[in-house]
Amino acid sequence: MKGVKSIKYVVWMMAVIVLLLGVSFSDASAQPVQKNVILATTTSTQDTGLLDVLIPIFEKKTGYFVKTIAVGSGQAMAMGQKGEADVLLVHSPEAEQTFMKNGYGVSRRLVMHNDFIVVGPSTDPAKIKGTKSTVEVFRKIAATKSLFISRGDNSGTHSKEKAIWKAAKVNYEGEKWYQQTGLGMGQTLNVASEKLAYTLADRGTYLALKKRLGLNILAEGDAVLLNIYHVIEINPAKFSKINTPGGKAFADFMVSKETQALIKTFGVDKYGSPLFFPDAGKKVEDLGK
Repeated sequence: MKGVKSIKYVVWMMAVIVLLLGVSFSDASAQPVQKNVILATTTSTQDTGLLDVLIPIFEKKTGYFVKTIAVGSGQAMAMGQKGEADVLLVHSPEAEQTFMKNGYGVSRRLVMHNDFIVVGPSTDPAKIKGTKSTVEVFRKIAATKSLFISRGDNSGTHSKEKAIWKAAKVNYEGEKWYQQTGLGMGQTLNVASEKLAYTLADRGTYLALKKRLGLNILAEGDAVLLNIYHVIEINPAKFSKINTPGGKAFADFMVSKETQALIKTFGVDKYGSPLFFPDAGKKVEDLGK
């Protein structure tokens, strides 16, 4: 009898151990192995407050913790090329395409858009207000030698600005009326406001900071001013130490229905209009229509 009881006891203990191990493994599988996700993104997503709304939701849903590094799109992609980020949220389409062609990203998905605007002092020394062509706006600023403040940081905004100067056939390098901050969008807007100068800005950041700026929207609506954001997952074949599951989880989150709905209404209560327009699943050529 004692032998039978001993066998039953051993079987019972083994069952308990298996059950405990099962619980342990299931708990482990429910939680991310590598919890930190490094997001390299633009200053506009940070300055507008959009990430302050979205990231806590992502962290609560997934168990990941996001470390946000807000720089220009160029710097964000440079981080991606070094394996210093797990996922990118950027707005410099041509540079992004090169990034993907060179094999640094494995997935690039459309997230949202807003638009660029030209802002400046109410005195409008270059008389650009009402000018529909952004190229002509830039020509007027150069012709009147009106002070223009550039981010000068290889960001998506800076890339757009340089493309417009090129289309306008204006040689601005070294000119006294052309100054570069090397700073993000919010800080550059503050400098332009202090110096009563013109600058190119994304609408979202401008609206978020408008109350403390002495700048007005003087040129907008041109098709060349469309500002498109993509989320890019970094290629694990190039960088074995990146958090690939975490990067994918964040990218999936940004294009999810829930997040897209939040983007659609973000800013409406405070500014009367959304700061971004959700675009997941759309084609770039259909934006702005």
